[in-house]
Amino acid sequence: MTKRIIVGFDPGLADTGWGVIEDQGGKLICLAYGSIKTPAKTETSERLETIYKKTEEILKKYNPELVAIEKLFFSRNVTSALLVGQARGVVLLAIEQAHLPLIEFTPNQVKQAVSCYGAAGKAQIQKMVKMILKLKEIPKPDDAADGLAIAICASGKK
Repeated sequence: MTKRIIVGFDPGLADTGWGVIEDQGGKLICLAYGSIKTPAKTETSERLETIYKKTEEILKKYNPELVAIEKLFFSRNVTSALLVGQARGVVLLAIEQAHLPLIEFTPNQVKQAVSCYGAAGKAQIQKMVKMILKLKEIPKPDDAADGLAIAICASGKK
């Protein structure tokens, strides 16, 4: 049986969600999840450094065979889109410097993979993550559940 570890990231400046799963030949196991939180009153450069360093730590700790990240989607709020893009950039840098294979998904691709419905709501995705990974409760915070959903999408399994 082939086993592989997959890490999923849902980047954001205030909260970067992440999830680690192991694909055991089609059976998905949750290894860990969480979020990298940065305080709002901190300088952006310091917040980005925190995200970068924590991403490096996660990648070193779990040594994944594959890393997945959510693509930046269109946003009406340009300022928040730019900040998410910056957070995404430092996560991408950490992945690249670790020389790990990377795959990117749009939010709709993740929703489609996890719930079979590309316009599924956040609550529906969270329930599906709980069910697919056979967890006792929905992962919190929401961004961590999103990180797991991205990892599930990368596994190609439902």
